[in-house]
Amino acid sequence: MHGVVAAAAALVLGAGLLITAAPAQAATGTITGLAGKCADIAAASSADGTAVQLYDCNGSGAQSWTRSSSGTLTALGKCLDVSSGSVANGARIQLWTCNGSAAQQWTYTSGQDLVNPQANKCLDVTGNNSANGTPLQLWSCTGAANQKWNVPAGDDGPPPAGGAPMAAAPYLYQGWGSPPDPATVMNASGVKWFTMAFILSNGYCNPMWDGGRSLTGGADQQALTTIRANDGDAVVSIGGWSGNKLGQSCNSASELAGAYQKVINALSLKAIDVDIEDQEFAQANVRQKVIDALKIIEQNNPGIVTYLTFGTSTSGPDGNGQDLINRGAASGLNLDGWVIMPFDFGGGSTTMGTLTRQAADGLKNQVKAAYGLSDDAAYRKIGISSMNGITDDAGERVNLSDFESMLSYASEHHLARFTFWSVNRDRPCTGGPEDSCGGVSQQPWDYSKVIGRYRG
Repeated sequence: MHGVVAAAAALVLGAGLLITAAPAQAATGTITGLAGKCADIAAASSADGTAVQLYDCNGSGAQSWTRSSSGTLTALGKCLDVSSGSVANGARIQLWTCNGSAAQQWTYTSGQDLVNPQANKCLDVTGNNSANGTPLQLWSCTGAANQKWNVPAGDDGPPPAGGAPMAAAPYLYQGWGSPPDPATVMNASGVKWFTMAFILSNGYCNPMWDGGRSLTGGADQQALTTIRANDGDAVVSIGGWSGNKLGQSCNSASELAGAYQKVINALSLKAIDVDIEDQEFAQANVRQKVIDALKIIEQNNPGIVTYLTFGTSTSGPDGNGQDLINRGAASGLNLDGWVIMPFDFGGGSTTMGTLTRQAADGLKNQVKAAYGLSDDAAYRKIGISSMNGITDDAGERVNLSDFESMLSYASEHHLARFTFWSVNRDRPCTGGPEDSCGGVSQQPWDYSKVIGRYRG
């Protein structure tokens, strides 16, 4: 990870989440929202253009919605529709003959939002008013209660138990940058998993937070406890850009695996990320040591999820990254995700969303060749760990639009991981980027909200 101490992670979802393949068994029921009231078709009329409103739940057909994997929500034989296909705030929500248009597509996110992917905006109760007859509208997603809905399970499944999947886990760091309360971020963004950073060596092969804070009993464990108390969990990242790396400090793969295991046991982890950078990444013997240690961890911890994060060029992994992947394949390492950090490219006119896609395609090709996989299987074994706002290269900027591009790409290809460095920086500030902000115009947690929509 870069960004003074390290960096890692980001990716995406969007319209690509919607499954438009074969017909399937759809689920039917109410859509309930603000004050426990139902999405209701005014006067139970099936005429095109009938308003959809909030109303006391009454069990009528006007409140019985069918959710399909095609992305539609239907009642009285017609579709939930955005009037005139508008993408503007305040666009009217109505009933209309189903026509397959983008105005009738709805994605249910892990944060309980109903998002129209074309507009990237949410189904909203106008004015946060819970009175019967309040019309529904399209509005920018805010995370507020008037945009939260419970919907029929659907044949594409409900949101993952406990919220967003492990794949969508932005970095949270307790070492600097005025660490935010994770519960605040979770409530605002729909994110349920974080990547907590970083585990380093205390000088030999003993793992500690930043090489100096105890694994348990301090601010790091307090943050993890808060996350778990809010039905979330964390991936713990080992390594980063600076400090003493366990991969270099531990003499053997078995010792390194023992250090990883100590972290897993102390924090009861379901997933770890090894962020291999700097001299760890540059030394072939250390790359092999990390590969072998991770293989031991996989053998001794059935079901544990493992990620390996490293830098990249705009066309994919460089020579060290290619060697890392080839060593993993030759050793039989079954990683859940080979993850690149697509930033610090040095600026330029090409958008970071486009460059990220190029780099990820290059990663896919390397994993495909090394493991003998299909394109689809290789995509599912890779991930993106981006950086929000202004990166370590002052002329380089990762905008929200770039995150949206990454989200679409990740959703289309079902990437194993979509994350970014860091939640600490996901806030507005004046002047340049700092440890506690990204240096761009934004609202708090805007980048995390994109991540929170990723379903894998």
